[in-house]
Amino acid sequence: MEEIGQDVVDNKLQSEKEEIYNIAQNRELSWLKFNQRVLHEAVDKSVPLYEKLKFISIFVSNMKEFFMVRVGSLEDLLLVNEPAIDNKTGMSVNEQLMAIFKETRSLYKEKDSIYLSVEHGFREEGIFCVDIDELVDADKRILETIFRHQIEPILSPMVIDKYHPFPFLENTELYLCAELKLDDKDMTGIVQVPKMLPPYFKLPGENLRYILTEKIIEYFLPEIYKQYKINFRCVISATRNADISIESEMLEDDEDDYRNLMRKALKKRQRLQCVRLTTSLELPSKIKKFLMKHLNILDEQIFVTTTPLNMKYVFKLEGDIPEKILKQISYEPFKPQRNPDFKKDMPLMRQVEERDFLLIYPFEDMGHYIELLEEAANDPDVVSIKITIYRLAKNSKVVQALMKAAENGKEVLALMELRARFDEQNNIDYTDELYNAGCKIIYGIEEYKVHSKVTLITYKKSGGLSYITQIGTGNYNESTSKQYTDASFITSDQVIGEDAAKFFQKMTLGELDGEYNKLIQAPSTFKSSLMNLIDEEIKKGNEGRIFFKFNSFTDKDFILKLAEASQAGVKIRLNIRGICCLIPGIKGLTENIEVRSIVGRYLEHTRVYKFGEGEDSIIYIGSADLMTRNTMRRVEVACPIEAPYLKEKINSYLDYIWKDNLKARRLQIDGNYGFIHFDNTEEPFCAQDAEMLRAIENANKRQEVKEDKSFINKITNWFKNTFK
Repeated sequence: MEEIGQDVVDNKLQSEKEEIYNIAQNRELSWLKFNQRVLHEAVDKSVPLYEKLKFISIFVSNMKEFFMVRVGSLEDLLLVNEPAIDNKTGMSVNEQLMAIFKETRSLYKEKDSIYLSVEHGFREEGIFCVDIDELVDADKRILETIFRHQIEPILSPMVIDKYHPFPFLENTELYLCAELKLDDKDMTGIVQVPKMLPPYFKLPGENLRYILTEKIIEYFLPEIYKQYKINFRCVISATRNADISIESEMLEDDEDDYRNLMRKALKKRQRLQCVRLTTSLELPSKIKKFLMKHLNILDEQIFVTTTPLNMKYVFKLEGDIPEKILKQISYEPFKPQRNPDFKKDMPLMRQVEERDFLLIYPFEDMGHYIELLEEAANDPDVVSIKITIYRLAKNSKVVQALMKAAENGKEVLALMELRARFDEQNNIDYTDELYNAGCKIIYGIEEYKVHSKVTLITYKKSGGLSYITQIGTGNYNESTSKQYTDASFITSDQVIGEDAAKFFQKMTLGELDGEYNKLIQAPSTFKSSLMNLIDEEIKKGNEGRIFFKFNSFTDKDFILKLAEASQAGVKIRLNIRGICCLIPGIKGLTENIEVRSIVGRYLEHTRVYKFGEGEDSIIYIGSADLMTRNTMRRVEVACPIEAPYLKEKINSYLDYIWKDNLKARRLQIDGNYGFIHFDNTEEPFCAQDAEMLRAIENANKRQEVKEDKSFINKITNWFKNTFK
């Protein structure tokens, strides 16, 4: 009987494997498609010139992080005895790496071509990123002065020989590499571009002319290596594995034995192994072999690019571009607007007692939430403030409010996630500040990142305790709230408040089995709750409707469940900014699923899960994407939106998202993304621009604005003038 039972299990797993292989694509390759969409913003005619250069810089930065984290993780997998295959495509680790390297090479060629085009546009505006061969003698004399007095004194040039071993190339830093010859000996010279130097130096003249620091050092290499003949020189940069939290961020497979394999891999791993080398020129064979040997990389991991290897300088340019030109080549300034539902002459806590509020960033101002925290910090009736923190802004007003609350005698509990990738040091520093101010600190839960966005304000009222709860889709970060689209729900619903109080109690005890009346929490109830809601739509057959909006989709179980829903006739709309492992539109499997992605001025970050239509629809917002790491290996919280006027607000927001035919792209059956084609009867429509207009209109009227014909006409006329 046991053998028969095992056969049944094996057959089910095999059937499931075959099904997922038919409807899924690799997550890494899907992410590269996303970053290609970021790059393509630099060729969009509606994007101003300076913003195009920023998108190229973002593309370069994204690729660095991708190699540090995802490629680094795959390299780690090669260290285990039996590396796992991708559970959605069956690709081996090596097959994934080779596919990534091939696609990256193609993307870099495309990037270099786009960069040249954008740089040409800058030159037409009188802004020049100059090369040495464009300079006249007077310019070169200026460069020599800069080199002698500001650069040369802090250089540490090396010649690699038996007395001078190959140096450790720091992660993503720039170096000059030279093939040297002395008598009949061939050697390699390496000079680091000092981190304390500015990324570029300006040259005098009527126009803005600047030269990158690495180009100056490259030009003066003959002065640095005076006794050597230089046969070749170029700029190089090594990218290293930086996936220091590998247990919680690896490939989407949650099997226990796989996790044990990963722990073994960590013990074997050489810290900060090089995963990529970028160079400004094609390397000669001899020096290429030399670098491959010392960096322990393959030829496939070397990428040549004519674009500057480090493009952080792009954002510094803003301070040097003449104001008149900058205005012409940048986005029209937009300031997040005040939500008209908030009254200026009434305490916010009292207003929240009367009704629920929903803020949609960056169109509406995060300042409302900050005001609420500051008010609570000074309110004598407030007993405690509890909050989960993942990422914070520099000089965070959130931290200042929490410290003020603690100074005023409130109990302040901050659940600070120290493993927020690349924000680890920032969070450690803020932890010290909060602790010194008298706040209680929790450092998260072992093996589970706390990614939820929950604030709970507890206060005395009528002899008892009442709650105000805020639950959001994004971080408590004033800076990114102006750059990311997110939703922030604020309520005095006492059931939700009691749920949040229970949530924080469980977090302090390290318990993950939270079951609540209204909130759903990963890893305990989030996944099963959404699965049950999908099942309810499946029961409706052709009348079933699902609309999800989030950042990435990789969870195998949800992919199979949505395919099941599609086959039952449920119409499914997915707006997914980045990775999407599900392939839509496959006849008989996923033909009722449509996937769209928006990449634009703001980073789409809102997470919404909607089931059904009309008044009976069920809507949740929360912090989780449908990735196995979110549903099974992180602490996430989602909350229902029940007030009819807030449901209407979210539905209108989702309608705008789906109406977008300018920035939106549709995922096709071949894994590529295509434009949303519209006929001559349709007007061009950009959801983010429309939301900005709506926020301004609402703030000016200071009352809820219905989507009447005059408002739609106003948006339509604006688009006609902008995109004619």
